[in-house]
Parts: sequence; C-alpha cells; structure tokens
Amino acid sequence: MGFGSLQPAGKLPSVIQFSPLLNGNGLLTGLSEGLRPVVSTEAPPIIFATPTKLTSSPTGYDYAGKNKVPELQKFFQKSDGVPVHLKRGLPDQMLYRTTMALTVGGTIYCLIALYMASQPKNK
Repeated sequence: MGFGSLQPAGKLPSVIQFSPLLNGNGLLTGLSEGLRPVVSTEAPPIIFATPTKLTSSPTGYDYAGKNKVPELQKFFQKSDGVPVHLKRGLPDQMLYRTTMALTVGGTIYCLIALYMASQPKNK
C-alpha cells in the first residue's frame, strides 16, 4: 500500500505545476518586488567606543577620561595584608559587615522557621 492509494491520483499536484515557483519565474518574484526589508541595512552606531569629540591627535579621538586601570591595578595588588574586597577602607568594611550580618541573620531565621515547621500543632 503506497502513498498514491491514500488519495486519488488526479488530486495530487505534480512537480511540473510547482516548477515556476521553484525557478523564480512565478508568483514569488512578483511578491518580493514590492516588499521592503524589515531589518535596516545600515550598521548601528558603536555605543561603548563612541568618542566624545574628534581631535587632531594621532589617535584621532579624545575620550572622556584618562585610563585608570594601571593605577587601580597597582592599588589593588599591593601586598599590605588587606584582602582585596576590603582595600578601599571604611565603605568596603561597612558593606562586608552588613552583608555578613544579613547572611547570618537570614540563616538563623531559616533554622528557626524550619524548627517551628517541624513541630506538631497543639489542638
């Protein structure tokens, strides 16, 4: 039992009927002429490397600020015995201590909630 036995032979389209659509001489070429592309063909502007203004310097661009990465690398890589997450002093200490207090407090709260949930209710 083949596929031809599922439908009458006269109802099946032949390859000859679809050939104008396949080779580009049929309806599809007429439809594509009036359509415009949805996506822009122009390249979008670069966001993070956009210069603030053009200059006559050899690089051609004047960026908003000086590169501070080498200075920050020296500051954070100093071997003074202070962990890197506490190098900036008081603001880092306050953030660290607040985070630790919330973590310990949340852990204690969860343990108390688990203990209360494990106890049977008295009626």
